[in-house]
Amino acid sequence: MNKRLFSILAASTLLLFGLAACGSNDSGETTTTSAKKENKVIKVASHLPPMTDVVELAGDVLEKDGWQVELIQVSDNIQYNELVNHKEADASFAQHEPYMQMYNKEKHGNLTAVQKIYNAKVGYYSKQFKSIDELPEGAKIAIPNDLPNEGRALAILNEAGLIKLKDGVGFEGTVKDIEENPKQFELVPLDLLNLPEAYNEDDIAMTYNYPTYIAKVGLTPKDAILLEKTIDERFAISLVAREDNEASEAIQALKQAMTSETVKKFLEDNHSDTLVPAF
Repeated sequence: MNKRLFSILAASTLLLFGLAACGSNDSGETTTTSAKKENKVIKVASHLPPMTDVVELAGDVLEKDGWQVELIQVSDNIQYNELVNHKEADASFAQHEPYMQMYNKEKHGNLTAVQKIYNAKVGYYSKQFKSIDELPEGAKIAIPNDLPNEGRALAILNEAGLIKLKDGVGFEGTVKDIEENPKQFELVPLDLLNLPEAYNEDDIAMTYNYPTYIAKVGLTPKDAILLEKTIDERFAISLVAREDNEASEAIQALKQAMTSETVKKFLEDNHSDTLVPAF
């Protein structure tokens, strides 16, 4: 074989190898193009509206920059943290920072709050009574059974004068920190997801809840007989990621989209009765 023919064959082999390396996948896209698109996908775990609405709206905002936001909707308050912590999702939008910190402590997680998005208007609801003054002695009051939300619920009762907590406990109190309970209210701890059903229970005089959950029984904060007055920004519903990806291009792009004027206008125009933007 002469040298010229060998050179031609060698060049042809290299060309074919190069084409194979950048070959098309089943969809007709090159492998390189497909990889780039895959890197532009942001997986976000969320629970219920309006949280899921915000995620989808952020996806619309990011679409022009080539990002694709994939919503992973879960059915409880466990999976969104599990998915992010185990790197099956890049971020979540479903909780406040104290709840996230509780997960980190219990599960040795490395989750981090990236950005506060909105403060939910939380409070107490009653099917039987129109005012907290009407609550009888010994009435049962349903509160959350997780420590961060229990502390918040008790702080509202304390501020309203229904109970008295130890000085200095703030939003971190537990039922053990109740020093005075003049009407001997019976506090009934329940899972957040079960609190809406408690509203309809005959023996529950009043129940704590978030707008997202109480909406299941057709109520809004306007129907509450007791609303939170002092807002602790730690309880703002926040974008959560991991310590290892918090500074990534994807999470920073998502943060920017979720704090855009588009999202803020959506929250103010459609959910002003239930929340207040926190950015």
